Amino acid sequence: MAERAMPSFSKSPPELVDRFATILERYPEAERRKMFGYPAAFVGGNMATSLFRDRWVVRLPENEIDAAKAAGASSFEPMAGRPMKGFVTVPPTDVEDDVRITAWVERGLARARSLPAKK
Repeated sequence: MAERAMPSFSKSPPELVDRFATILERYPEAERRKMFGYPAAFVGGNMATSLFRDRWVVRLPENEIDAAKAAGASSFEPMAGRPMKGFVTVPPTDVEDDVRITAWVERGLARARSLPAKK
């Protein structure tokens, strides 16, 4: 039986990792740990937001995904052609803006809070 190779992911740029840490410091209820080897924030065991390569990812309710995409977000595809349901990548210009990235993060945290806690 052939072995399946794990995909190789490039690291997030250090300045993006620092930005993520700075923004998430405002939310002590968010547990920070790694997902796919990238910084991530969880509430009740549910991922709310994370980095992936050079992108910032947030979790949203399904009924907000289309509006988020209309506002410039894109599907989150950790593997090309395989979107992760309920997650979008934040537009890069929004990542650079304190007010806009805070709004995205708060939406992700709200979504994670709304889900049943994991044990």
